[in-house]
Amino acid sequence: MSIEYVKMPGLGESVTEASVVMWLVKPGDKVEKYDPLAEVISDKVSTEIPSNLEGTVKELLIELDEDVEIGTKIMSIEVEGDGTSTEPAGTAKTETDKEEKVTEEKSAPEEKKEKPKEKGGPRFSPAVMRLAQENNIDLADVVGTGKDGRITRKDVQNYEPSKKAEKEYPQEEPKEKPVEIESEGIIASSGQQEEITTTQPQDKAAQNRPYSSTDTRDEVVPASGVRKAIAKKMVQSVTEIPHAWVMVEADVTNIVKLRNQTKEAFYSQEGIKLSYFPFFVKAVVQALKKNPKMNTSWDNGNIIYHKDINVSIAVTTEDNLYVPVIHNADKYSLAGIASEINRLASDVRSNKLKSEDMQGGTFTVNNTGTLGSVQSMGIINHPQAAILQVESINKRLVPTEDGGFKTADMINLSLSIDHRILDGLAAGKFLKDVKQNLERYSNESDLY
Repeated sequence: MSIEYVKMPGLGESVTEASVVMWLVKPGDKVEKYDPLAEVISDKVSTEIPSNLEGTVKELLIELDEDVEIGTKIMSIEVEGDGTSTEPAGTAKTETDKEEKVTEEKSAPEEKKEKPKEKGGPRFSPAVMRLAQENNIDLADVVGTGKDGRITRKDVQNYEPSKKAEKEYPQEEPKEKPVEIESEGIIASSGQQEEITTTQPQDKAAQNRPYSSTDTRDEVVPASGVRKAIAKKMVQSVTEIPHAWVMVEADVTNIVKLRNQTKEAFYSQEGIKLSYFPFFVKAVVQALKKNPKMNTSWDNGNIIYHKDINVSIAVTTEDNLYVPVIHNADKYSLAGIASEINRLASDVRSNKLKSEDMQGGTFTVNNTGTLGSVQSMGIINHPQAAILQVESINKRLVPTEDGGFKTADMINLSLSIDHRILDGLAAGKFLKDVKQNLERYSNESDLY
């Protein structure tokens, strides 16, 4: 018998960490090759880790929703024989892992001393926070026994208020007495050091506590792995990319007519429903070929012109947003684009999306019209240069060339651009081409 370790697998070229959002096995379970072990997530990609071993699950080594580096051991499995195998599930050779574990255990105390404290105070896993809230335990009072003093679920479960260590936090000074901190404040504008006096007590325990609401009716819910990945991506986009916004309207009356007259035959032939969205994606792809600067990204003072046109599309579930990619979208007919959109959306909602389906996007099209939106400004999908919001189709009275009016199916197209790369002129030309591509359709246009 020997012990093998399952490691967090790589989920893409630029992915450095991931988390387990659901364990599919527990200690004591028998597993065979290719049995799913856990569901992991990174950068909005959710996938299952299959086993490459036959044996018994011994221990789950990380908490749910805990971000760990790629290659971190997340599970141990007891196997018969020498455990020799390949490692698609992130497993490694037994002897090597045993040696690594011994080394880690010996060096752990030194690492704990040398590693600086995390900025922004201690971090708690959602599982630990939930357990603390359920038992009305202040995590600032709990002494962590995990790596680098991190608090684990066992620490919370074993916590006894009577054993609270007073030495962890020195007794607070009376609130009336100000605390003086000499020569610690630096005025950024002048570069001079000054004495800072504050009347607020330095309550270390309060500083280390997780957020708690002042209203007992409020509920604090830890963000899911997907939501945390979305948050990280959105903050990166709005802080790094200077956004600008342009909008035009297009007459899509002929597209509405064409879809209505072909949707039944299309469903009979393709087995999927024909929506309006493929028409817009196709129009965007054609415009990108004429406007290559829209299909770019910013890279440390350089502009990268992407040879492939890989269109990212937004797909929502009940709680989250995913952005899978139609790779080489210019190679597809309108029917082919419709088929790819259907495949990606189905994979998202059935939790079968692969990591490669989320990578390589060069331009994003967001179908906000399905939500009834008529005007919006999208946040650019970093590191892309632009995102197009396709709004809802509405009937409006529009002027005709002879001075009269007619009823038309109109739509707003809202474009957000990276102003480091693109300006209003480039955005205007691109939108003009998209508009013309949409208005060029007729009752006789070919879907193939």
